[in-house]
Amino acid sequence: VQLQASGGGLVQTGDPLRLSCATSGRTNMPYSVAWFRQAPGLVREFVAAVRGRGSDPITYYADSVKGRFTISRDNAKDTVYLQINSLKPEDTAVYQCAASARIASVRGHYSQANYDYWGQGTLVTVSS
Repeated sequence: VQLQASGGGLVQTGDPLRLSCATSGRTNMPYSVAWFRQAPGLVREFVAAVRGRGSDPITYYADSVKGRFTISRDNAKDTVYLQINSLKPEDTAVYQCAASARIASVRGHYSQANYDYWGQGTLVTVSS
């Protein structure tokens, strides 16, 4: 599975932004897809994940982004989106998407060690 993240850029505080993660390869597998981010000088952290390819997939969010971030997937386009609203300067980071076909638990979705496929990052810079 290959992943390609896009949609980053320079935005203003309070602006919305939508990131895309296009997947290719064996995309008909029941992959969980997640977004992680790494801010300058900090470790990479979990942001959100989506599990399942049905009409009502399960989503998971880091507490720090609940209410502002929404993860969704379009199976027809093999693409996972991360909608970010009310951007803050502390959201500045490189955002990466990742996929896994082997995560069985809720807690497992939050650990980057459980993701086997990674895309390159897309940089989001939020100016104050």
